Formats: sequence, C-alpha cells, structure tokens
Amino acid sequence: MIIIPARLASTRFPNKILTDILGLPMVIRTAKAVEDIDDIAIATDSKEVMDVAEKYNIKAILTNVNHQSGTDRINEAAQKLSLKENEIVINVQADEPFIEKDVVLTLKKKVESLREKNEWVMASCCKNITQDEALDPNLVKVVTDKDKNALYFSRSRIPYDRENIGAQYLGHLGLYGFIFRSLRSFCTFAPSPLEQIEKLEQLRALHYGKTINMIKVESQSFGIDTKEDLAKALKIFA
Repeated sequence: MIIIPARLASTRFPNKILTDILGLPMVIRTAKAVEDIDDIAIATDSKEVMDVAEKYNIKAILTNVNHQSGTDRINEAAQKLSLKENEIVINVQADEPFIEKDVVLTLKKKVESLREKNEWVMASCCKNITQDEALDPNLVKVVTDKDKNALYFSRSRIPYDRENIGAQYLGHLGLYGFIFRSLRSFCTFAPSPLEQIEKLEQLRALHYGKTINMIKVESQSFGIDTKEDLAKALKIFA
C-alpha cells in the first residue's frame, strides 16, 4: 500500500501540495507517478484535498489535523484502511511529484526482503549529491554504517570534511518503507529532541534505537519545499 501524507498548511510554501505541476495539482501528480506500483491513498487533513482527490478518482483518507509528522498521518490512514500487521506501507511525500517509479519499486522490494527475517522493518532511499548541494538545508543529508543503516540525518552538511579528503555526500529522498507493525510501533514513540531540533521525523526511530536501512538509488527527483525548488524542478522536468 502506498500512502501519501498531504498536509495542506506549509510555512515556507503555503498550499504547495495543490500547486499546479504541468497541469495537475502537486499531490495528484505525485500519486499518478506511483499509482501503477500498488494500491494508493492520500492521507490528508484537508477537505479541499479530499475534494481534489475525488475529482481525480484517487482514494483519500481524512486524518487528524494535529499530527506532528507525515508518518503519524499515514499510520492513522493505515489503521482506517485495516491493513494487516505484515503488510508493506510505502510513504511517498506529496511534494515529490517527479519521483521515479523505479525508485519506489526498489524500496518496495527491499522491504519485502527485510520482512522475511526481521520483526522491525523501516527503509528509505538516498543518492549521491555534490558538495554544493550538501550545503542546502532543504536537502537532507544522511550518513550510514557498514550495513547501510542510517547513523544520522541532518540539514547540515554531514560528514564534516575537516581535512578536505573528498567526502561523498548522500542526499535523503523523501520516501519510507515499513511493514505496518513497525509503522504503528514508530508512532507510539514520543517525538525525540533531535527530531524537533532538525524537524526531521526519521530521527525519532534512531533515538529509540531502531534501524533505518538505506538504499542508494539513481534519481533526479527532490522534494519541493520552496517556490525556488518548484522553479528548479520545472526547469529540469518540464
């Protein structure tokens, strides 16, 4: 099941998920980019988004307006959809209208392989980025251990290349794969201090000692957080 968390309010880019992207509202273009992979639903706090989803014949679930993160929102939607404990849930952010189908398929296959032998399953994707891109606080960076599990995510440039030896930077893509019992468990944890400082919900899992397996992929997609991001995306993909 692919669930797209779609909160209408945005401080940096008001109502961005309804912004026109080449003839479609952003959240609808995101949904259509991945609709051939699995069943799909939009999890939103907005009647306006519900109406837009209905217009395009896409399932939408109305969720609580007070959720602190997209993961909390998709958890409520998954419960309302009565998903099974071992069912795969893919979280695709509403502001990734140009996410490649192959990337989401790769994530889904990884979750399928992990659930065969793990009680906890949470995975995500990353890609190589340049040193200049690593300076952008809107582009989240990740560092991993030898098993490709995330050690930390940050809006700052990590790692810090003190002696300029040529560090490779990894940019985090805004999508996650869970099995439903892990998603539900994640949402029982209280928000963590680092999550609140960086405004990165994935740090909650690391705070409580849980693993996030990272898959490196090839992707041109990026989250659209600002109007400048939108102009850049349209220049690349139009």
